[in-house]
Amino acid sequence: MAHIISRIVRIVSSTWINVVTVLIPYAWKSRWVTSKYKSDYGEWKLTAGNFYGDAEKDKGLQTSQDARFYATSARFDPFSNEGKSLVIQFTVKHEQKIDCGGGYVKVFPSELDQTNMHGESSYYIMFGPDICGYSTKKVHVIFNYKGKNHLIKKEIKCKDDELTHLYTLILNSDQTYEVKIDNEKVESGSLEDDWDFLPPKKIKDPEAKKPEDWDDRAKIDDATDTKPEDWDKPENIPDPDAKKPEDWDEDMDGEWEPPMIPNPEYKGEWKPKQIDNPNYKGQWVHPEIDNPEYSADSTIYKFDSIGVLGLDLWQVKSGTIFDNFLITDDVKEAEDVGKETWGVTKEPERKMKQEQDDLKRKEEEEKNKEQDTGDEDEDLDEEEEEEEEEEDAKEDTEEAQTLEEDKPKDEL
Repeated sequence: MAHIISRIVRIVSSTWINVVTVLIPYAWKSRWVTSKYKSDYGEWKLTAGNFYGDAEKDKGLQTSQDARFYATSARFDPFSNEGKSLVIQFTVKHEQKIDCGGGYVKVFPSELDQTNMHGESSYYIMFGPDICGYSTKKVHVIFNYKGKNHLIKKEIKCKDDELTHLYTLILNSDQTYEVKIDNEKVESGSLEDDWDFLPPKKIKDPEAKKPEDWDDRAKIDDATDTKPEDWDKPENIPDPDAKKPEDWDEDMDGEWEPPMIPNPEYKGEWKPKQIDNPNYKGQWVHPEIDNPEYSADSTIYKFDSIGVLGLDLWQVKSGTIFDNFLITDDVKEAEDVGKETWGVTKEPERKMKQEQDDLKRKEEEEKNKEQDTGDEDEDLDEEEEEEEEEEDAKEDTEEAQTLEEDKPKDEL
């Protein structure tokens, strides 16, 4: 049993909260509640998968049925992150070569009815990778603010291979954030800049208008420039080398006309040359004023009653493994936990995966080699059969000729 899937750190004191009892098989089912909102949710199973770094420590919750929605969650004592950092961290492994499906988690308010959780259930935060085809390979960072979900305006690319990866979201009380993948920063910034939580601070002055005499043309036509007399030439001309076909019948085919070809003397539409505009004033910039609807909010980051961690997602091809869930107010602790878990097993996992790939490739090469040899043998057999048929036909011909020669002359 993985030891981090079994616990979530409480922010107020950073003490561990058991989500799954480590040593009792299937005890995780008593703490992870599957929603009953729909009757056909996909089933979860506990496994380390087909390849891993440690057969026990890498066990996690795996989606097991294709083309299904999944909805399960774990509850812990509610808390508020007011005045503190909030760190959400977990690992994801898409060992099935996922084609379309989510790999994210949701953090819910404590009042969530877990047995009725579904895709429209209100949540605080949604974070993690989402893959669908070649166009969608991104990390979601969605916050709920005043009842509305707000998506990050930046594009954060997620990992799309089959190995386990560590995803970390850090939300700070100074309204800044950081996203890390495999303990390395991939994005950061401020909540107000990278989400549309608030109206803009500035708006265009509705009373301001560009002056009628404002000239924003940097270049103008030269009034003294004139078109050359020999400028106008047709774009296409009859091909001078074309000749009427000898079998051309004007009564049947009509009057013959040579095909048209591009005119080498054609210069296109004449335009006067451009000169600097002496009246150019530059591009007019619409003046801005303070937005009367803008009001600063220093509590965008704050959530009052965090109490449930959930997996609410859709997958076309199942097989994703979630593990090492962690919620804490200690950024350094989250980094250390990542090193102690994912950091320890990532290389053995990669090595095991490489060995499996090498073995599979070798088996395919042997199979293709045997198939090629079989095809060659079939070709040889066919050639031998053709030679035997040709030999039989030759013998039949010679025998017929001999019988013909042996006939008496009066029969001939």
